[in-house]
Amino acid sequence: MYNINKVREDFPILQREVYGKPLVYLDNAATTQKPLCVLDAMREEYLNVNANVHRGVHYLSQQATDLHEAAREKVRQFINARKTEEIVFTRGTTEAINLVASSFCESQMQPGDEVLVTDMEHHSNIVSWQLQAMKRGIVVKHIPITDDGRLVCCHNTTTDGSVCCDGIATYLTERTRLVSIAHVSNVLGTINPVKDIIREAHAHGIPVLVDGAQSAPHMKIDVQDLDCDFFAFSGHKMYGPTGIGVLYGKEDWLEKLPPYQGGGEMIDKVTWERTTFERLPFKFEAGTPDYVATHGLATAIDYMERIGLDNIEAHEQELTCYCMEQLQTIDGMHIYGPLSPLGTVPSVKDAVVSFNVGNIHHLDMGTLLDRLGIAVRTGHHCAQPLMDRLGISGTVRASFALYNTKEEIDTLVAGIRRVAQMF
Repeated sequence: MYNINKVREDFPILQREVYGKPLVYLDNAATTQKPLCVLDAMREEYLNVNANVHRGVHYLSQQATDLHEAAREKVRQFINARKTEEIVFTRGTTEAINLVASSFCESQMQPGDEVLVTDMEHHSNIVSWQLQAMKRGIVVKHIPITDDGRLVCCHNTTTDGSVCCDGIATYLTERTRLVSIAHVSNVLGTINPVKDIIREAHAHGIPVLVDGAQSAPHMKIDVQDLDCDFFAFSGHKMYGPTGIGVLYGKEDWLEKLPPYQGGGEMIDKVTWERTTFERLPFKFEAGTPDYVATHGLATAIDYMERIGLDNIEAHEQELTCYCMEQLQTIDGMHIYGPLSPLGTVPSVKDAVVSFNVGNIHHLDMGTLLDRLGIAVRTGHHCAQPLMDRLGISGTVRASFALYNTKEEIDTLVAGIRRVAQMF
């Protein structure tokens, strides 16, 4: 196991105080803090290698291009894609999903065709499709969840302990053209068995998009092993800069889809009569890319890999289990999502614990915890349909990263007890 104290030294912001209290940062599902190596790498590039990429023949442009394309290769290795041509840089998970929604619906769907999502999706994986429904007349359907936050088609286990997902066929019709699903819920922490879902969808000839915003920071991702057709994630949730994200797409699918935006970088030749487009992945990367942020993302991946993805996953699952165990000692506590047996490492929940206490409004709880230096998220977490399913307006959410500790969870629990005494 890595040295947590040494890791925390890489994040100076963790040493600051809020309202005279040591900062306890538990809002990592929203965004993570950045290690010094990422900030230093980006500063170094701006100071010494700042030039537009791909277009210039001069030295700085070539050097910046090399760093940008090295970042693409780093991402390819990180998720084990076959080719760098399958790695498209975007502004984040939201833009990546919107790209697929726009291009896929334009070329692959007709009015009345269906996309299948779930009740636990982030708004990014709902509204993107609803916009296409308004424009093109497609239909957005959703798989319901159980009371403990699992997909109804994937909550039974087989004799070998794996999850059975053949129930997804119940929700597939002859008009289903795509399944789009979160790998890990940003509210419930539920780890969906996406590999099994992909296998069942492919058996019916249906491609799958995986929203990996909440999985890529916490576990090893192998898109070839998953066999997903598309995979989206964000840099800022995995210790990288904001404004940079990734869309992975299988080469044959990316070749089929039309460009998402037009402009510089993505063109081959432009005349008044017609325009031809660049080869992959540049066909989907219109305009000047954030080449400094891609270098920052690559540096963040290097940082995570030095610590070890297995170490990160084990540490965060231990924190998740410990947090649920401690929270359940508080009167009136209600935790949303799967509850694993106490004292074991959860296999169906990771890095996120959402809860409410008695009749205390989540906003009141979060505001008062903030005065104790504890940063948590409150509200609907961009998942209002899920809140409607749970019959609540919102929750308090604590989410963990590689630098969090059990002592911080103890501080959270003590803070909740103190707030609860006020009501």
